[in-house]
Amino acid sequence: MPMIKVDLFKGKTRDEKRALAEALTDAMVTTVGSKREAVWVVINDVEKEDWAFGGELGVDKYPD
Repeated sequence: MPMIKVDLFKGKTRDEKRALAEALTDAMVTTVGSKREAVWVVINDVEKEDWAFGGELGVDKYPD
């Protein structure tokens, strides 16, 4: 069972997450031959203040 874990800035809609899960599942099916029902996708919402890029917090680098 393949599991795909995705960390994203918090704020994506349910529809965006649904589309992402479908696209990632499709990619696993077409590229490595996984059975669709065996693919798991875990989406983690992460606050911008909990990420850092080059020593700069995501909330500072990508303000709303």
